[in-house]
Amino acid sequence: MPIALDFLKQQPEINLRLTLADRRVSLVDEQVDVALGIGHLADSALIAIRVGSVRRVLCASPDYLAERGVPRQPDDLAAHDGISFQGFATAPEWRYRRDSAAFAVDPRPKLAVNTTEAAIQAALAGVGIIRVLSYQVSEQLSSGQLQELLPEFAPEPLPVNLIHAPAMPLPLKVRSFLDWTAPRLRTRLAA
Repeated sequence: MPIALDFLKQQPEINLRLTLADRRVSLVDEQVDVALGIGHLADSALIAIRVGSVRRVLCASPDYLAERGVPRQPDDLAAHDGISFQGFATAPEWRYRRDSAAFAVDPRPKLAVNTTEAAIQAALAGVGIIRVLSYQVSEQLSSGQLQELLPEFAPEPLPVNLIHAPAMPLPLKVRSFLDWTAPRLRTRLAA
């Protein structure tokens, strides 16, 4: 959002419609010029501009960890309460890496919510462990409100791309937005 707001200040003649959704969108059907996609891209005719990557992180509040203990390996999660985010049609497994092999261990489902914000609030309140993307809890991790767990077992980071439909020539407003946004996202995602 901050990048989009800065873009509008610099380009006052351009109007922007920003839709925030945790789902795949059809650029053509939904009349979207540019999408920010997190995850591996399916083969398609769409154009992708790589701007960085994000990590999947497990975290919990210091209060929860003081009461329940800090998991030292993924198998320990079976004895912990989890907060699941079910914003997609199917909730992804809590996957980890051990000696290059992927495996899954889920904490006990204490609470299921349908927004990331609700999951983060529940974790801050000490309800259990959440798995979210690194940018979603960067402030809470930096401030110590949440503590990252098991980073050495985390799966590979997910790519982040700006995606647009092929067009010759690309509309000037879309080119302007891409040129403005891509370097700023790269800087932000590198932090």
